[in-house]
Amino acid sequence: MTPKKKRHGYRIACSTLAVIAVSFGLSLANASQAERPATQTWMTAPRHSAGIAPDPATLADTAIVQVYTATTYGWRGLFAVHPWIIFKRTGDTAYTRYEVVGWRGDDVVQRDYALPDGLWFGAQPQLLVEHRGQNVDAMISRIEAAITSYPFPHVYHAYPGPNSNTFLAHIGREVPELGLDLPANAIGKDYRAITNPVGLSPSGRGLQASVLGLLGFNIGLEEGIEINLLGLDLGVDLNRPALRLPFIGRLGMDDTTQIDHD
Repeated sequence: MTPKKKRHGYRIACSTLAVIAVSFGLSLANASQAERPATQTWMTAPRHSAGIAPDPATLADTAIVQVYTATTYGWRGLFAVHPWIIFKRTGDTAYTRYEVVGWRGDDVVQRDYALPDGLWFGAQPQLLVEHRGQNVDAMISRIEAAITSYPFPHVYHAYPGPNSNTFLAHIGREVPELGLDLPANAIGKDYRAITNPVGLSPSGRGLQASVLGLLGFNIGLEEGIEINLLGLDLGVDLNRPALRLPFIGRLGMDDTTQIDHD
């Protein structure tokens, strides 16, 4: 390698480390602003409704799908988020919620573990995706099929996966019309079995190559261009311009997708 190439590589490495350091600093700042009371534990953390999900009884004649994320509890919230999906068919007056939880025994896929839009152990949920109206019942059928086909229903590893983000990424691949774009700090979304390193990206609308979620890349309509190194994702979202960053997810335009199919 020539000295010029070495200097170029050194600058890239330093720039990457600087971006990672700034992202971590922003995550620390966000955590300090949302600091929980010193006496609060995971058992006493609030889990009431955030008031985001539409009233299912009022909209009984409307099919709805929503995807949420919230920062994980404790110090892990500096690094990652926990996602879940809720839905109701036309005629239903209540939501069904699905997610993966690692401390509930051998069956990690949980149904109605918490309120549809409940705080995640004190953390405010963020809406990622909403679909409502015509054709959404058909989408729900495909979502249910994806839940059934999840390849890791009895395995959970917080890092690098499979975990709750792996579960939602699987649904996104199987149901590309969902338009799911999990943020860069959804650690586990890039986890793929060692025997299946190449395939669709988590949105189902791009290409992914990944070695156990530790080294790889995503290129797609939703993800833009994203590189994964040891579970930390760095990239650029070209669809809704933003930087895709570890620890904080993204910096730029809002990426919430809300589609009314009526």
